[in-house]
Amino acid sequence: MKKFWKFGASAGVAAMLLAGCGGQEAPAGENAETPADPPKEVAETEFPVTMKDAMGEEVVIEEEPKAIVSMVPSNTEIAYELGLGEKMVGVSDFDNYPEEAATVEKIGGQEFNVEKIISLQPDLVLAHESGVGVGEAGLQQLRDAGIKVYVVQEAQSFDEVYDTMTIIGQATGTMQEADALVSEMEAQVDEIEEQAGKIEEPKKVFVEVGSDPEIYTTGSGTFMDEMLDIINAENAAGDLEGWVSMDPEAIVEANPDVIVSTEGAYVPDAVEKIKARSGFAEVTAVKEDAVYNVDSDKVTRSGPRLTEGLMEMAQAVYPEVFSE
Repeated sequence: MKKFWKFGASAGVAAMLLAGCGGQEAPAGENAETPADPPKEVAETEFPVTMKDAMGEEVVIEEEPKAIVSMVPSNTEIAYELGLGEKMVGVSDFDNYPEEAATVEKIGGQEFNVEKIISLQPDLVLAHESGVGVGEAGLQQLRDAGIKVYVVQEAQSFDEVYDTMTIIGQATGTMQEADALVSEMEAQVDEIEEQAGKIEEPKKVFVEVGSDPEIYTTGSGTFMDEMLDIINAENAAGDLEGWVSMDPEAIVEANPDVIVSTEGAYVPDAVEKIKARSGFAEVTAVKEDAVYNVDSDKVTRSGPRLTEGLMEMAQAVYPEVFSE
């Protein structure tokens, strides 16, 4: 199979993971009331546009935004992929992709700087459902200052990420770009799923997203669980739900064929530390030297690089099928 794609069609638990993984946002909170419905036909957005956000707030965007603040990395990555880079005037402290985001004014993390955002005079602030619990008062200050705030729903699946892209496209006048991006990602997922369909003996996989002070993994209802399903693999923690801790003894008992760590970028020798754990020498993944790192942001961040993360996961679990 060919080496995976780079995006070219378009222009461009929670607190622990946020701090340790460069700002990725872990699933948090309940689903919102009703997000804006993605338009059924792709066309240029006609302003003004009225949209209901993740908190059920009706947001009226009078004209195409010319200055945008993004409060989480996933929104930022989507915005840049939609060709909105020149309109970005503020991003979170955790934004690390694309490289251009490093030159944009930083507005803080979960505790964001309200005065800083107001000083940037944005037409639109793209907030996120995952940060509402600690940031609602600040968001209301922004609204009181006359700034349009749209709270993007927490996406828990590829389909919900596609919806997010469509909604951000609608809010920013980039509907055609959003449709192209979604179509591209859908095609990439279909390509991987078709290849995975040829696998006759699915492997059991344990995904480690945190190791200190407890080992954390991803159960059902997470991107990585969906990724394992797409590539025809079994999640060793599939009977658990969400991002959860798991005892080392339970991991050994599950005896995964492959162990995948997302900590390689910020924990020295993450793979070797897993192999050296007490009792792990008898785990199939360790005995067969099938312990790997994958890019944390690509497999957890609800943005356009999820399909790259999906391919990294596929290549780690089935290198014999998903070759470079």
